[in-house]
Amino acid sequence: MNFSYLSRYQPVLLSLFRFITGLLLFQYGMTKLFHIPMVAMFANPPPLIWTAGLIELVLGAALMIGLFSRLSAFVLSGEMAFAYFIGHVFHISKEGPPVFLPLLNGGTAAILFCFACLYLAAAGGGPVSVDALLGKENEATGGAFARR
Repeated sequence: MNFSYLSRYQPVLLSLFRFITGLLLFQYGMTKLFHIPMVAMFANPPPLIWTAGLIELVLGAALMIGLFSRLSAFVLSGEMAFAYFIGHVFHISKEGPPVFLPLLNGGTAAILFCFACLYLAAAGGGPVSVDALLGKENEATGGAFARR
């Protein structure tokens, strides 16, 4: 089955992907910092988790509107890689050997966020973004001024 007709929507779908990724990270930040919604594992977060929540809140919001998309996504990608290794593989709050399999250590979302943000850092924010309105996206990245 050929889905080549969908390729014309690629720039707008990139913007949608950026928005949803930012929204999900923003949600984690709201939970870690303000307990909205209240999640038991983030009820009393240590300073490292609180700092991660601050990064997710601020840069998730920036991703949602498409402001400094590449930089925000790059920093978030690094944060998610750090979260995977520190929080899931080596589980700093628990004893025992490292667990590298994401299905066993609960790190699937961290890995997915890491690579989703890495893709966004390379691809840019898309045509529906503040970056595109400011002219920071060009033809190569599918920005607002791209000729299709």
